[in-house]
Amino acid sequence: MQTFSEYFFGIDPTAAGVAYTWAVLDTQGGLVSLKGGDLDALLAEIDSVDNCLAAVNGPPRPNLGLVRRKLTEEQPAVHLRGADMRLAEYLLRERGISVPPTSGRIEACAAWTQTAFEIHRCLSERNFAIFPQDGSDRQRLETNAHAVFCVLLGQIPLPRPTLEGRIQRQLALYEGGLGIMDPMEFFEEITRHKLLRGVLPTELLYTAEQLDALAAAFTAWSVFARPDSRLLVGDREEGQIILPVATLKDSYR
Repeated sequence: MQTFSEYFFGIDPTAAGVAYTWAVLDTQGGLVSLKGGDLDALLAEIDSVDNCLAAVNGPPRPNLGLVRRKLTEEQPAVHLRGADMRLAEYLLRERGISVPPTSGRIEACAAWTQTAFEIHRCLSERNFAIFPQDGSDRQRLETNAHAVFCVLLGQIPLPRPTLEGRIQRQLALYEGGLGIMDPMEFFEEITRHKLLRGVLPTELLYTAEQLDALAAAFTAWSVFARPDSRLLVGDREEGQIILPVATLKDSYR
């Protein structure tokens, strides 16, 4: 029986300027906090709660060569360039969800990927079991924010850094049941005078990094609140990407 029931963390290790951005939700999907900071600040907040599920927007470890093995078995003569990724990433890419590959060598992984390895390690040291683990009140999972937005929207979202892309992502989370700011209020606050002055109410919108953290937190909350709408993609030992849907479409292109 799953026992976590208090808080749901979403952790994004890709932010510029700060090491981490994280969001915390309650059992109703309400936003408790949304912050950015270094590892010590993040871990201090995690250590302040007992029962929680933490979702990291990044992998826990390098790949184990499962994709290379799979392709070799299926097509022995196939050229294996581009096979240096995890099975979860390969399966999502097959459907048009372009998630970044995780190399089999730590030194070949991007800096943000190595940061994700670090937070998974820290959570493991704090007795966070890999989800799902019956009877554990501290669990962790991996998700991918881009993939989360793809499955929520049913298509590839608009470019992440753009104003319209941020509005689209925020609206997807808001419509999904999160207690966050309604992005449609952004349009209600726009006037002719503000447009002429170049002043837009951007305080009503979250940054791209905050939205990624919220997408991760949404996934953690969703697998608790809607257990029939969750999907584990990939191999458990290598690292599974968990998404807040029951099934995937054949293509999101």
